[in-house]
Amino acid sequence: MYVMNTERMKIMRLQKFMAQCGVASRRRSEEIILEGRVKVNDMIVKELGTTVDPHKDIVKVDNNKIEMESRKVYIMLNKPEGYVTTLKDKHSEKIILDLIEEIEERVFPIGRLDLDTSGLLLMTNDGDLDYKLTHPSHEVAKKYIALVEGIPNAKKLERFKKGLKIDGRLTAEAYVRIVKKYRDSSVLEISIHEGRNRQVRKMCKYIRHPVIKLKRISIGKLDLGNLEVGKWRYLTEKEVRYLKGL
Repeated sequence: MYVMNTERMKIMRLQKFMAQCGVASRRRSEEIILEGRVKVNDMIVKELGTTVDPHKDIVKVDNNKIEMESRKVYIMLNKPEGYVTTLKDKHSEKIILDLIEEIEERVFPIGRLDLDTSGLLLMTNDGDLDYKLTHPSHEVAKKYIALVEGIPNAKKLERFKKGLKIDGRLTAEAYVRIVKKYRDSSVLEISIHEGRNRQVRKMCKYIRHPVIKLKRISIGKLDLGNLEVGKWRYLTEKEVRYLKGL
């Protein structure tokens, strides 16, 4: 197991403090603030520019006081299908926190995987690492194995690689190759370094080869290895340093 002690923190933006407390990612924390669910010294705050002193101010989310975690935790989870990546979902019976009940610290996922997508998911209470790995300016490759309808031809694969216009924006260059062919379907290996909502599924649908099953197998040089579905493990010190050095 690899953990990292927190250092004495200076004044910081509220959303960053929330992420460091393991409430949610910095981006999701901003949404929680705008929803009016956060209080600083018993005053509701909706301004994203608000700053707090971790050692003086009292911050509450949904009226529950939050504090800096005493240690940083880094986890790899092999997410099964049917589990939502959000930490709280009144519409779903299965959330990923159910799979890591042994973890005492509050942790959140780095990025998301759809309900019907399985595979590698990183979780942490380190808001800085989450920001680094999910920010658009940091190109971290994510590799998927996709079972799709039909068999795409060379022209469609080339279009996929060069970029497709999804939700009004062109996707960045991607990697794709056919791993296996069946009669009415095929298996693709896909690598992207963006994090748009349901991006792989939308790209496959765009070239008219919708996804049947989708699994993320690696993030950067980190892969699932022999980690069983529904199981998790702590990242090694070497793996954490690799992620921080990206």
